Amino acid sequence: MPASFVGRKAELAAIDGLLEELHTGRGGAVAFVGEPGIGKTRLLGELIARADMRGHLALNGTASDLERDVPFSVFADALEEYVRGLAPEVLEPLGPDVVADLAQVLPLIDRTVGAANTRATHERHQSHQAMRLLLERLAASRPLVLVLDDMHWADSGSFELLLALLRRPPAAPVLIAAAFRPHLLPARVDRALERAERAETLSRIQLEALPFEDARGLLEQRDDRDVSLIYAESGGNPFFLEQLARFGQRAAAAERSGGLAGLEVPPAVAAALGEELAELTDEIRLLLQAAAVVGDPFEPELAAATAAIDEEGALDALDLLLARDLIRETDVPRRFRFRHPLVRRAVYESAPAGWRLTAHERCAESLAARGAPVAARARHVELSARHCDPSAVAVLREAGDSAAGSAPATAARWFEGALRLMSEDAPAEERVTLLLLQARSLAATGQYAESHAALLESIRLVPDEAAAVRMRLVTQCAVVEHQLGRYEDARVRLQRALAGSEDEHSREAVDLMLEIAINRLFQADFDGMHAWAARALAAGEPLGDRVLTATALAIQAAGAALSGASGLGHEKRDDAAGLIDGLSDEELGGDLNAVTQLALAEMYLDQFESARRHAERAMSIFRVTGQSGHLALITAMLGTSLWIRGRPVEAMGVLDGAVEAARLVDDAHGLSWALFNLADAASAAGDLDLALSAAEESWELAKPFEPGPIRAHAGSAFAIALLHGGHAAQAADLFIKAAGGDELRTFGGAVRNRYLEALTRCFVAAGRHEEAERTVADALACAEDVGLPSARGMAQLALATVALARGEAEDASRAALHAVVAFDSVGHAHGATHARVVAGRAHALAGDSTGAAEILEQAALDFESFGASRYRAEVERELRKLGHAVYHRSAAGTADAGIGALTARELQLARLVVDRRTNTEIAAELFLSKKTVETHLRNIFRKVDVSSRVELARAVERADSD
Repeated sequence: MPASFVGRKAELAAIDGLLEELHTGRGGAVAFVGEPGIGKTRLLGELIARADMRGHLALNGTASDLERDVPFSVFADALEEYVRGLAPEVLEPLGPDVVADLAQVLPLIDRTVGAANTRATHERHQSHQAMRLLLERLAASRPLVLVLDDMHWADSGSFELLLALLRRPPAAPVLIAAAFRPHLLPARVDRALERAERAETLSRIQLEALPFEDARGLLEQRDDRDVSLIYAESGGNPFFLEQLARFGQRAAAAERSGGLAGLEVPPAVAAALGEELAELTDEIRLLLQAAAVVGDPFEPELAAATAAIDEEGALDALDLLLARDLIRETDVPRRFRFRHPLVRRAVYESAPAGWRLTAHERCAESLAARGAPVAARARHVELSARHCDPSAVAVLREAGDSAAGSAPATAARWFEGALRLMSEDAPAEERVTLLLLQARSLAATGQYAESHAALLESIRLVPDEAAAVRMRLVTQCAVVEHQLGRYEDARVRLQRALAGSEDEHSREAVDLMLEIAINRLFQADFDGMHAWAARALAAGEPLGDRVLTATALAIQAAGAALSGASGLGHEKRDDAAGLIDGLSDEELGGDLNAVTQLALAEMYLDQFESARRHAERAMSIFRVTGQSGHLALITAMLGTSLWIRGRPVEAMGVLDGAVEAARLVDDAHGLSWALFNLADAASAAGDLDLALSAAEESWELAKPFEPGPIRAHAGSAFAIALLHGGHAAQAADLFIKAAGGDELRTFGGAVRNRYLEALTRCFVAAGRHEEAERTVADALACAEDVGLPSARGMAQLALATVALARGEAEDASRAALHAVVAFDSVGHAHGATHARVVAGRAHALAGDSTGAAEILEQAALDFESFGASRYRAEVERELRKLGHAVYHRSAAGTADAGIGALTARELQLARLVVDRRTNTEIAAELFLSKKTVETHLRNIFRKVDVSSRVELARAVERADSD
């Protein structure tokens, strides 16, 4: 049996503190970090025991180094058996779609509930949300502790799910406790955990070696000399201490490692493990080795089948293994675990390599006979299959297909395994199909370079006569090259493939033309974008494909709008919208380019509300189909339309999701795109610290990309953030560097004037007045060419800024009010409000304090409705300078107790609690210190008579529903 628990007083106190927080309704996450054998699992066991004593629900799972390719294995180990045992009515409130999404993580639950509701397509963010909802459901009646041990061995899907839960914790008393070894985590996971620590959504407990006195407690039956020797050999590592205490002296004296020198343990410990295994009889050792092949935990019946021994003999051997503490019982009947993962690894390595082959083969056959999911079988098939075995290839392909939606990194591994097993003389079409599936899975995880290599190999393998297949692969390859920022490579490849096409009217040729048109967008050739889309429209007409036609029209509209041909853009936009609005979501789901390019066109044509509507439709389709390559543009259009319309806080939420999705897969291109859009929204909301950090990161990511709009937008967003921070000259230089010179020609259409207006402010703030005058002239000329209200508004706002700097109050006021009218005419609420501020300042400069106050009051109200409290506060300071009183500060509550007793400020803070904001996030949003937020919360708890954030959220929600 395991030795008694000794030492670790500080760590145990931290555990008690976490459980006390959980008892009050506050969830959280903690990571136990340390080297192998240092005691992470023992501390997790103490956490579970103490949670049980408090009446909490504690569920635990363990990852294994031999099962790294089973999707979500650690979450399934922790939750699957428990969830399967729940009454159906427990899960019913989640709804059939959520249960279907859960089945992607916990595949066995679809045997009892929701099997008929499995979605035809799946996107892994759905699984993350479903798991969050499940944890909230499980914690509804009592706090939940979810323990995830040995996470350094977790599969990619489990890592993604853990990180998603850290970024968006369950809104319930849920404590997630994970253990991992340092230096074994993927770099992106390590970075994400560091971000979670900085955001205070994760605490870390670092485990070090036991002090000598604590080690003496583990070795209480030994004399001081033995204790000193064993302690010195073990380095204070608890597992090593325990192992050496069992067999150390004999093993060390014999200098034997039992063939286990490859373990991550000192030689004496490996020798001790070898000595322990050597004392077993052949039959008992055989069962133990079969169990190591099966997995950890394992079922004795499957271990018996894998060992090819009868079950009765296996159960007798099992009793002896339990008595020797090589294996231990679990909370689940007929499931057993090894004493420690290192013991399992030692047992596995001690088995002859040839025997392991046949053992994995028997295990795969037994699992197939049981009807086990293909993911459980695939690992054993891969480790035992014979080269050129078509049935093994089929199993691995099926495993890849099953994992592609929810765990694409795992899917890519299975496809790679199938390719290795495939015969050299297999049909090229079969190999190309597997390579294409592998490439798509790699791209879905952000491994674009690897995906690109697989696609190039596919193209090389395609026979000369399969021209259509080659063109489809080239199109897919160009999509990946765009994500790599290699726009010119994509252009050359696409146009070369099209030149070799014998039929310009084929679907494959038309798809090539459309991808060339999109390539022109990335290279800022907006006229070419329109021209190639027009060519695709003409070539595709005989096909009669409405989605293809809609896509070509939408890209035409976007190209025209971006090039400044607004009249033509409106015409093509109307044609595209008329067709797209008549298509079903199912029809559009095959290719989201149609609706996303339409939203792009509308954004550049001042049709902001239509852009929002179509971007929201694209987002709803994306959530079903999961076409991740479109997410950056969808969220960019949706987020931008929201902040332009005066909803920057909502925009930040949308764009923060895009940042999360891009970080999830280390997608530098998509992350840069999402970050500069997030910076724009944060700037509109007045969150200038976030705007600066997001824009700076976006710019650093974009630097390696070829010149084009992505780099230009990223650099310009950083320039605007620098301007807000008082670095006007640096901002102006960055604008010019990032966007193609002082005329900012990389930008097209009305958006060019947005940046010319910002550049004007940079020059004025830097005292570079001649350059400011030239920039205003460029903006006025651009407005004339484009002919859109937003372009005129930006030009007039730039003109007003220069006039105000010259002290020409009347000219500044006139231009600013013209800007207000232009912006208001198209619902550009953000631009109109900032123009009002300039107009108010101009009136004040002219001595018209009444007129100035009237205009500034309206701007303050607008900013308040936006949630832009920083800008509202700035305007209110100007109002006070004019002698104008400001009255809309927090008023006292109207009741003696309950929600009605809260001041407006307290109610605002309470609503942020409902939105699951942490104290740190609330402090940042309301420009308060964290200590002030904590004080407010104590007062709110007292007034509402609650003791936790969860109870407060429920009270607010009840009050809102009354």
